[in-house]
Amino acid sequence: MLCEKACFADETKGRERPEDKCPLRTDFQRDRDRILHCNSFRRLKHKTQVFLSPAGDHYRTRLTHTLEVAQIARTIARALRLNEDLTEAISLGHDLGHTPFGHAGERMLNELSPHGFHHYEQSLRVVDILEKDGAGLNLTHEVRDGILKHTNCVANTYEGYAVRFADVIAYINHDIDDSIRAGILNEEDIPSSVTSVLGHNKSARLTTLVSSLIDCGLNDEPGREGSLRMTDEVAKAYETLHRFMFDSVYTNPACKSEERKAQDMIAFLYKYYTDHIERLPAMYMNLAYHYGIDMAICDYISGMTDVYAVETFKELFIPAQWMVK
Repeated sequence: MLCEKACFADETKGRERPEDKCPLRTDFQRDRDRILHCNSFRRLKHKTQVFLSPAGDHYRTRLTHTLEVAQIARTIARALRLNEDLTEAISLGHDLGHTPFGHAGERMLNELSPHGFHHYEQSLRVVDILEKDGAGLNLTHEVRDGILKHTNCVANTYEGYAVRFADVIAYINHDIDDSIRAGILNEEDIPSSVTSVLGHNKSARLTTLVSSLIDCGLNDEPGREGSLRMTDEVAKAYETLHRFMFDSVYTNPACKSEERKAQDMIAFLYKYYTDHIERLPAMYMNLAYHYGIDMAICDYISGMTDVYAVETFKELFIPAQWMVK
């Protein structure tokens, strides 16, 4: 059923720690299931996508973003006869290392840490080390490669590269949807040079972007820029749309008014645990011994949900109300 350029599960480069094969599932199916059942995946439901702590039930979180990426990536994979299980596993794991408060939290940890901090590297660290109380998930090489390279690099499989495209297609469209819901945008605000090519609503844009990738097919070899691509006309329209969203939403004071507070909160937490390393949970104390204090603190803070980060800040820095016992 798969095309000759797909990544076949029985040809995987394997796991760091060899395991017996499952009688029912391929290695990529097992990786998908491990990610789906891990703690970090469940915490994504309480992590910001774009709008911090929105007062509404329908705004995207990091979890719903991840599910939309997986759906789009599987559509691309099925149409191109790539390995859907591998594509889905990478999609579900690609943002496991995201901080609380979205990219605002990521930028602050990147400023604070002497080693820097990037969510795609942290996502790999989550599946390699942090999950299962420090044992990691022991995923296959191909899934790990796709997770690490979903943002800035080209994965070594077409499936991993498909996830990179699915990620940007998903977020640009659901961010428009959320911005309209928030009253930041109207559909009519989107430049006509974009709508004339991509369409006048979310469904049309998704169809155009995904169809363009599929129509161009598989090019060159996996691991090289251009092995998957959109037509020049569609790519140009997407770039215009992205610039429009950057100017209208991603840097809009109305959307970002609380980000400074969130970043200050993370800075306070980072400084506190730097000065009180003994207050870290036991697992992170052990990580500090093996990987250094900074890495352990970044592990702990980046794993927090928005709500948990706020509650931890309150516990550490806000005086509790005195009550007679």
